[in-house]
Amino acid sequence: KNFPNSTFTGYDFSKEAIQHANEESQKMGNSNTSFQVQDVEHFSQGIQFDLVTAFDAIHDQAAPAKVLENIRGSVKEDGVFLMQDIGSSSQLHNNKTHPLGPFLYTVSCLHCMTVSLALDGHGLGAMWGKEKATQMLNEAGFPNVEVKQLPHDPINYYYIAK
Repeated sequence: KNFPNSTFTGYDFSKEAIQHANEESQKMGNSNTSFQVQDVEHFSQGIQFDLVTAFDAIHDQAAPAKVLENIRGSVKEDGVFLMQDIGSSSQLHNNKTHPLGPFLYTVSCLHCMTVSLALDGHGLGAMWGKEKATQMLNEAGFPNVEVKQLPHDPINYYYIAK
């Protein structure tokens, strides 16, 4: 409603999540949103967007490198990919003083890595870290990556990739 001249498209491979999103969007009276069942590992619809976002999701993917490549292909030349993910280092010893380190490693092992490994994936996990995330974004075709942390959100990093 706040951006009536824009179109918003959401993808997820969960039919239940997409159904819920479509129902909520309809309840809100949105006419410029659509949500579709789509595994972005196999995304090649030839559609390009001004802005693509992923929130706390890339590290759960079975094939995160392929997903990032597909995202790169779906971002317009002058577009932006905004990725929010856990603010950590790729080096375990650098996370010793992370205020939620033990909790995040536990969640990573019991959920994030398990989700990926169950799909025969890489098991990257939530604590993949800034260094690995930046490297993978570069390798996917995003040569310019800025990493920001917001004052009100000390847990996450925000990657602005172009």
